[in-house]
Amino acid sequence: MTQFHQLSVHELVQGLKNQSFSSTELTEHFINRIDSLDGQINSFITKDFENALAQAKLADKQRADGDNRPLLGVPMAHKDNLCTKGVLTTAGSKMLYNFVSPYDATVVQNIANSGFVSLGKLNMDEFAMGSDNESSHFGAVHNPWDLGRVPGGSSGGSAAAVAAGFVPVATGSDTGGSIRQPASFCGITGIKPTYGRVSRYGMIAYASSLDQAGTFGKSALDCAYLLDPMSGYDNKDATSINRPSEDYVADILATATDGKPLAGKKIGVAKAYFGAGLDSEVEKSIRTALAKYEELGAEIVEVDITDPAVTLATYYLLAPAEASSNLSRYDGVRFGYRCENPKDLHDLYTRSRSEGFGAEVQRRIIMGTYALSAGYFDAYYTKAQKVRRLIVEDFKKAFEKCDIIASPTAPTVAYKLGESLDPASIYLGDVYTIGVNLAGLPALSHPVGMANGLPVGLQLIGKHWAESELLTTAHIYQANTKFHQDTPNLG
Repeated sequence: MTQFHQLSVHELVQGLKNQSFSSTELTEHFINRIDSLDGQINSFITKDFENALAQAKLADKQRADGDNRPLLGVPMAHKDNLCTKGVLTTAGSKMLYNFVSPYDATVVQNIANSGFVSLGKLNMDEFAMGSDNESSHFGAVHNPWDLGRVPGGSSGGSAAAVAAGFVPVATGSDTGGSIRQPASFCGITGIKPTYGRVSRYGMIAYASSLDQAGTFGKSALDCAYLLDPMSGYDNKDATSINRPSEDYVADILATATDGKPLAGKKIGVAKAYFGAGLDSEVEKSIRTALAKYEELGAEIVEVDITDPAVTLATYYLLAPAEASSNLSRYDGVRFGYRCENPKDLHDLYTRSRSEGFGAEVQRRIIMGTYALSAGYFDAYYTKAQKVRRLIVEDFKKAFEKCDIIASPTAPTVAYKLGESLDPASIYLGDVYTIGVNLAGLPALSHPVGMANGLPVGLQLIGKHWAESELLTTAHIYQANTKFHQDTPNLG
């Protein structure tokens, strides 16, 4: 039996084009794999298999009739904070446990228009708030490399599903590292594009100035295949930037990978990314990867960036403030969870929100409401916005010396499920990724080895609109290494 889950998206595209197999065969294979193995991973919230098979059969007919869209019939799945018409969209929360969206997010529509077949909706930290995927109302997601460990968050379901071979690619969203950190923990590739590159219309908001949808795949090329149709201007999204479309797949396929393909490329490394808190085995893998980049022709240069501890503090003032505003719409009146037998309107609001939101979401709403309150707005929120401006300027200065900045994606490998960590310790897991979101930059994580038997990811940060440069750089590394081909042993 063909092991379709071991093939890259490029190989799936070529196989469908050459009629080596059908979309129906592909889709049935992934459905069977999910049915037999996802009970131990819990990566899916909603399995939309009946619709997926119908889409696959239609794709086969369209291809037979001459439709030559390259992605026609390739399976994938969506993070459950992207609205999908007629399908549950829960954002991993009890608050939206029964919400069926009346429309598709622009990302979902664009991907459907390209021909992808959606297998369903993937598990996530509640309202994308978390770094371990343990806050989901639908249960924790387990890391395919070690079922006793977290997959990272908030897009842990997406990362775990790709790593486990349930889908070749998946969407995710990234507010402070929620694509890159789970990509690192699960040994796959994930990219967060420049803020404004991908439409936010129909993506359930956590922090509107930080949220950005992106992609997961085993490799940079896999990610590019999904990012191509996702990207582009959307007049329904006020934060969408009108820029010419790019063809990331074509850029990668035209890239030379032998000899010294990165000659002339300057990769910046900051001492601040290698300070206290970084696991020694993780650092060892990162240093080895940087040496490989040098071997491929890149020059490693030292740069200065804002102290990650400062970016962390800035983020955890601004993001909860935006969350407290965005989540005020969930009041038990219009849609979603409503408490039983409210005594009056105040009781309806209070109990619906207390019962509908989990502990982490409530914690961040309270933090944000405090920062926005009359007595503390200038002292905290306004000051954090000023620091955010300085973080942007620091990145600009760093990029005067280099083309790309490299760092660890996370300070540790995946930690154990249920490990007794206080919230502040969990927040530190985002210490290397948060600055990117505050500055609106693109960034990618790709696997570079193992530490203590678990995957390690390297983060590449680019200038605004440098998605193609990040993807091609990572592709060159992956063409000369095999870490992205390593898979967990699930059967």
